[in-house]
Amino acid sequence: MFGHAKSRNAEIARGRALIQRIDKVDEVRVERRFWPKLRRSLARVPFADHLLSVWYAARDPETPTGAKGMMLAALAYFVLPIDAIPDVLAGIGFTDDAAVIAAVVATLSAHIRSRHREAAREALTRLAGDCSLRPGTGSATIP
Repeated sequence: MFGHAKSRNAEIARGRALIQRIDKVDEVRVERRFWPKLRRSLARVPFADHLLSVWYAARDPETPTGAKGMMLAALAYFVLPIDAIPDVLAGIGFTDDAAVIAAVVATLSAHIRSRHREAAREALTRLAGDCSLRPGTGSATIP
């Protein structure tokens, strides 16, 4: 009986380690590609406020690791060039991305705080004002 419990605990530990590695890969991809893709796509992304709220929540150290992992996976789906409906298709290209973000917002709304929504509104205001983005910081700044 104890051997089975030890085996199960080791399996759970390996699974957690794998999830942490996957989350790190997603985090690196999202960090590098998020702002450039958002800036290119802003006019075609009507869910940008939700997208940015998820971005800020995922980067918040107070967001639980499990929630952060799901958020990073959704953001990775947005930034990766290959998805269910190609983003270049006019009118429908971002519908799958919108569905993924909507699902994450609905599921993890308790972890998307008012400060994340406010940061998203501020970033959208700066982006709409034709600001520049400082690469590598994940933050929008006005030149």
